[in-house]
Amino acid sequence: MRTFRAIHTAIPMSRRTLTFVCQNCGAAFSRWQGKCEACGEWNTLSEEGGERVAGPGRKPAKGRLFALEALAGEAQNAPRLSSGISELDRVTGGGFVRGSVLLVGGDPGIGKSTLLIQATAALARAGHRSVYISGEEAVAQVRLRAERLGLGDAAVELAAETAVADIIATLSEGKTPRLIIIDSIQTMWTDTVDSAPGTVTQVRASAQALIRFAKRSGATIILVGHVTKDGQIAGPRVVEHMVDAVLSFEGEGSHQFRILRAAKNRFGPTDEIGVFEMTGSGLLEVANPSELFLSERDLGRPGTAVFAGIEGTRPLLVEIQALVAPTSLGTPRRAVVGWDPSRLSMVLAVLETHCGVRLAAHDVYLNVAGGMRIQEPAGDVAAAAALVSSLANAPLPADAVYFGEVSLSGAVRPVAQGAARLKEAAKLGFSRAIAPEAGRGETIEPGGFRVAEIASLANLVADIAALGRAGIAAKTDG
Repeated sequence: MRTFRAIHTAIPMSRRTLTFVCQNCGAAFSRWQGKCEACGEWNTLSEEGGERVAGPGRKPAKGRLFALEALAGEAQNAPRLSSGISELDRVTGGGFVRGSVLLVGGDPGIGKSTLLIQATAALARAGHRSVYISGEEAVAQVRLRAERLGLGDAAVELAAETAVADIIATLSEGKTPRLIIIDSIQTMWTDTVDSAPGTVTQVRASAQALIRFAKRSGATIILVGHVTKDGQIAGPRVVEHMVDAVLSFEGEGSHQFRILRAAKNRFGPTDEIGVFEMTGSGLLEVANPSELFLSERDLGRPGTAVFAGIEGTRPLLVEIQALVAPTSLGTPRRAVVGWDPSRLSMVLAVLETHCGVRLAAHDVYLNVAGGMRIQEPAGDVAAAAALVSSLANAPLPADAVYFGEVSLSGAVRPVAQGAARLKEAAKLGFSRAIAPEAGRGETIEPGGFRVAEIASLANLVADIAALGRAGIAAKTDG
């Protein structure tokens, strides 16, 4: 009797590769290890499902052909939609571009959701479809915040959803929204990857799906991002490369001022800032930040200097406060808020070496009033003036502003846009400025405004020391 044996042929199936992804920087490894070799953090690797790999004998899908266009051609400006908030439009470059995706980051409670619900309400009142999707709050909570801000009558569409596929399917129905808020991207998930929500793989995949929808539909999407303890947006850095703009919302919890900066912007400048004031009725725009930052200035006190700065195209006057006190420690303390600590160390070294100002036995504290953060080197002269004023106990003139860059040789170098700085100072009632000598050809003196030009930091130190001696003599005579 003949027997037959069935032969089963195994069909090659695709399989998923397992990878271990660092939740801090997004680096992927084939095996688990305690320390991430890319960023140096410990215990940040977690197992995630990787991409599908074709099984043996299966050929990869063939790509389709697409048309290439010539570089030469008629270029058109991207159409923009005003958000209804002028400070937000200033940072974005004039409004939202159709099909663009923006990433907004900031500390918890800084006011990101408040700013965005105000922007959606402004667009909704202008007749545009605006959608606010929250993955962290219920609809009732978002509605309660809107009512507190006086926005309850705005026709903003709300939803509490985290599934990206459901969000895209819902938004594809009916009229295309002009503005979509996703709060936040770390709560979104998609079933195309086998990872928990909030992981690097999920954040990257969810952002990619939302970006594809924005480019296809022409809607503007704003993604809210959490930040780490270092102030960086949580998740993979590749998301910051994928989006069109990265905005940072800054401010101290003890101050009412909030600063909106653009770290990246494909459709506008990256050096503009928007200034807001946090009130009980929401965020209010500050049309003249200089006047607000100087409203509570201490006049006639040593250790304070007014810096005439530039943020983008906007001149900005802020107060720099310094305190130099004898130290009781073996190593003097150096504390700075709102300025680069390395820049402070450099200015202190120049004062010690070229100006004879001995600070090795003193603690040094430097603060930028109002929660402002200075990024340009033109603040060197103002910081040095405040430090020497505090050490010599010599108050600086209340009607003077300071700006200029200090080199390692002790020379004061010119800075850009000197005329705009002087014009802003004159508008706020200041009558003189201490500025670089080489900036004479660039600066334009307003009527009744005196510019004291200095060539080196030693000249400034000598002038402040003379003020201190004159003050002591006046007290002695009195």
